[in-house]
Amino acid sequence: MDEPKIIFESRDFVAVVKPAGLLVHRVRVSAAKMRSGRMDEARRTEATLADLLVARYPEMARVGDDPEYRPGIVHRLDKETSGVMVAVRTQEAFERLKALFRSHAMKKTYLALVVGVPDPAKGTIDRPIGIRNGTLKRSVHVKQMAKEAVTDYEVREKSGIPNAGPEEEDGYALVEARPRTGRTHQIRVHLASIGHPIVGDRLYGGKRAVEPGAFGNAPRLMLHAASLEWDDGAGNGFAFEAPPPDDFNQVIHSVFHG
Repeated sequence: MDEPKIIFESRDFVAVVKPAGLLVHRVRVSAAKMRSGRMDEARRTEATLADLLVARYPEMARVGDDPEYRPGIVHRLDKETSGVMVAVRTQEAFERLKALFRSHAMKKTYLALVVGVPDPAKGTIDRPIGIRNGTLKRSVHVKQMAKEAVTDYEVREKSGIPNAGPEEEDGYALVEARPRTGRTHQIRVHLASIGHPIVGDRLYGGKRAVEPGAFGNAPRLMLHAASLEWDDGAGNGFAFEAPPPDDFNQVIHSVFHG
């Protein structure tokens, strides 16, 4: 696994590129789960992005809404998702950026390799996302704890037969996704809901997303946070980009140019 890379730092925050395979922060575990052995030692002691950042910026250890478990963390990416994030060094910056995320003022752009080619090639998925009973799995078909979720998408590259039947090979597409809201697993759930799950998604993708394709087995969830932009309201604009890493690019090359 690659190391996280700092691409910008100020006295208030840092922008960092997180590699796939690295947890953003530790998870709070109940005493019952600890006693039952349902959380093994490897998971309890697994290194996280937050740990690595606190080692470099010790002041982060006191910042956030739960600094014991999420020091300096104002938003997150899934473990298997790569890409650009911001982490904060002061409580003032935490409150400011948290408000921007909550108001959906952050402009986030992701790249995803999906099964099949979405039709239309450009559109908006506006479907609330809820939590399946007794699990942490999200769905657009569940009303329990459902919250507004909106994702804009656009096909950037495609391969295969766009209008293939259900038993035919229907190719792949490289999709640019821009979530207007910030729900857990939003892009994964939304793309799967329109019949185009992200390649490598074992939670939402089903067999089509994880079985070997033209490129063999995907090394991980093929989702990458490409950019993050915002205006702080005081006339200061920020924009950070992270090009896809080698493992992502190799699969894309195999699918569309191999």
